[in-house]
Formats: sequence, structure tokens, C-alpha cells
Amino acid sequence: MSARNIAYKVLFDIEKNKKYSNISLDYYLKESDLDDLQRGFATELVYGVLENKIFLDGIINRHSKIKVKKMQYSVKISLRMGAYQLIFLDGVKDYAAINETVSMMKKIDKRSSNFVNAVLRNISRNIDDVFEHDENSIEGLATRYSFEKWIVERLVKENGIEKTRDILISLSEKPKIYLRVNRLRSSEFPSFDDYLDFVLERLSRDGIVGRKVEGIAEAIEVDSFKRIEKNELFTKGYISVQDISSMLVGNVLNPSENSVVLDLCSAPGGKSTHLAEIMNNTGKVVSHDIFEHKVKLVKSYCERLGINNVEISLGDASEFNPEYEGKFDYVLCDVPCSGMGIVRRKPEIKYKKEEDVVGLPILQLQILSNAAKYLKKGGSMVYSTCTIFDSENINVVQKFLNGNKDFVFESICGDPMTKLFEEERLRKGYLKIMPSKDNMDGFFICKLKKV
Repeated sequence: MSARNIAYKVLFDIEKNKKYSNISLDYYLKESDLDDLQRGFATELVYGVLENKIFLDGIINRHSKIKVKKMQYSVKISLRMGAYQLIFLDGVKDYAAINETVSMMKKIDKRSSNFVNAVLRNISRNIDDVFEHDENSIEGLATRYSFEKWIVERLVKENGIEKTRDILISLSEKPKIYLRVNRLRSSEFPSFDDYLDFVLERLSRDGIVGRKVEGIAEAIEVDSFKRIEKNELFTKGYISVQDISSMLVGNVLNPSENSVVLDLCSAPGGKSTHLAEIMNNTGKVVSHDIFEHKVKLVKSYCERLGINNVEISLGDASEFNPEYEGKFDYVLCDVPCSGMGIVRRKPEIKYKKEEDVVGLPILQLQILSNAAKYLKKGGSMVYSTCTIFDSENINVVQKFLNGNKDFVFESICGDPMTKLFEEERLRKGYLKIMPSKDNMDGFFICKLKKV
């Protein structure tokens, strides 16, 4: 099966069957015999089309008598793939983009191949005009950067039109790849620097270019990482994939050794395992998730890293558990959210409907309120999200504080935060990380103390 055929099948899965892009793509790539170059091309097509779907549909509509919303799945997916190659991929000649797409369409639905051919040729003839959009309006920004209009409206309301444009541009860029080295394995080496050097040398031996990240001791940035699940450093528990924004959550909570920690929404396990590593495999991390298959993910994560201080079970963070009242030194509330800070990694988020997220602040406040009851007096908790909407971040925290006078903001100054951010942004006890400003995933991290 060719790279284009795989990309088509994945995009069809996403469009028709509502599958997640990473799961569907992984499935088809594992079943294929493509080399790394062709695997990369298939991946580029899938995510390129996903990231630009509204923009591509607008271009197709301008050059087709039949509008995209009236097209059958096979036709609109093929046209999006062809148009993406024509507009964005300089390495693909126009004739190849058109001919290969039409050839693929003939095998899927021969009757529609002439139509696909005609539309793509129309686009090719007018390629110089495709980026003509008014980027000073909400409608223009939503179309150019392929976001649902309500998302752009909310961003403009919170940030203004100029900053929103910068945010949308940053969310359209390719994300950096970061690895978290397992602190527990550092004892095998004379020093932590020797440990990092060992990991970097092994990565280099596998053809992977990596470098240390200033300010975060356990972080390594890599230029690319194909088939990580087969890499020996990964299988033997030396490394995990985690963005630095996500790593900062554990570093801000910073639980002491031999403490008792609760992670209320733990899947897939990156933060729970990071907390366990920070605690040097001592004490206990009670890790919950609402879905059984996700609980299994956390268990396998711990096994791979050699972690044995995490106690994993099913649990609904929105329901109060009286057995936990006053039992924990630290609590992490990494709550369900709209995900608007990680669009670069999950482009499907761009197309969420407003009704799908409107109730999130109520759920987030309920989880935070439950967490507050589980914390011992003098204990600390972190509330975090991977979204940049104030309605899910500081607004939720302020509402919580208005009803819980025994909680105050706790300073998040100190390593590694002050090495990465201006201290004036940290003194408040919370931080909104912006992709456009901080060049990392969008996150909100807030630390609260029970007094």
C-alpha cells in the first residue's frame, strides 16, 4: 500500500468513523512495509490535511461547482490531499500531485476521477491566489488557520486580534519533540550529567540528534524520533516522550520523598510516573483514571520505567471519595479540558464544537473542590490544564478560592521555573504558558496551599 493510500485510509477513518489520528495512523503504518521516507510522507499528508481542513475546503469551494459539504467522503478527502500537496508541499511537483491523486481516485471511485482531476487543475492554475484572506477579521483568521469560528472569537475576546493571530500561527507550527529521562536510572552513573551524556550518545548511535534543554535537567530535545516503541532506550525504561510544559507540572508540585500523593486524572501516566521519579520511587502515588483501558496504560508505563510506588485503580475524580479526606500531602488535578494548548499535536482539536466544551469549567471546579478535601492541612496541590482559555484556567481557580478561604496561592518561583520564565510571571502562584510566547505547548499551572 502506498503512502498516499495509507493517508487516505487514515483520513477516511477520522472523517467518517471519528477515529483519533494518532491511533489510526499508527495502525496502518504498522501494517505497511513502507520505508521511513514514505512513512514520513504519509504522516505529512495526514497531519497536513487535518491541520488545514477548513482552509483547504475553502480553496476547493472556490474552484468547484459542487461544494465540499455535498461531496461524498472519498471525493472530498482526495481533493483535500491533492490540494494540500499543490499548495504546501514544494517537494511534490504539481503534475505528480494531480496525477497521483487522480490515479488513487480511479481505484476508489472511477466515476469521480474526472471531477477530481478538473478541480485540482483549476486550483493549480490559480495557485498564486490561495492565500488571499483578511487576517484582521475573525472569519478570515478562522478560515486561514482552520479553526472553528467560536475558538477564534474566544481567543480574540481574551487576547485581542493581533495576539490571536500570533497564537494561531504558533498552533499551526510543527511541535518540538522532547524526551524525559528516567531519574531512577541515573544511579547507574557517576553523575546526572554522565547519565544524560550516555542517553545522548545512544540516541546519536541510532541516528537521532538530541540536545539537553537548559533549565530542565531531565529533558532532552530531539529533531525526530521514528518508531520510539522499538528503541532500546525506550523499551528498557531510560526515556519517555513528554513535552516540557507537561514536565513542569510535576516539577511545580515537587513532592518530597516518602510523601503520599494523589493524581486524580492520571492517564496516560506521564505525570504520575514523573512524580514517582521525583520522589525517587519512595512514598506512594495514588493514581486514578475513569477508564479501565487507560488504567492499563498507566500500569504498563510504570512497569516499563521500573516504578513500584504508584498504586493505580479506577476512579471518577468528579465524585467525592470520603475515604480520601485529609489523607494526602500533595494532590495533582490535571483536569479534563478543551486541549487548545496542544493543537499542534492533536489537530482534531481545531474542529471541536462549542457545545462539547461549554460544560468543562463546571467539571473542573468539581474536581478541584474534591481535591481540596483530600489534602492535609499544610499540603499543596496543583491545578493544571493543557488549554489556554481563561474560562478553564484562572477563572476556575478564582471561583474555587472564593469558596475556599483556607487555600492560598503558593509561589512557583525556583528551579526550573525561574530558569525558563520571568519571575514576575511566577510570583502570582500560577502561570499561563503560551505557545506563541514560550515556544512550548500551551498549559496552565497553578499551585495552591491549604493553610
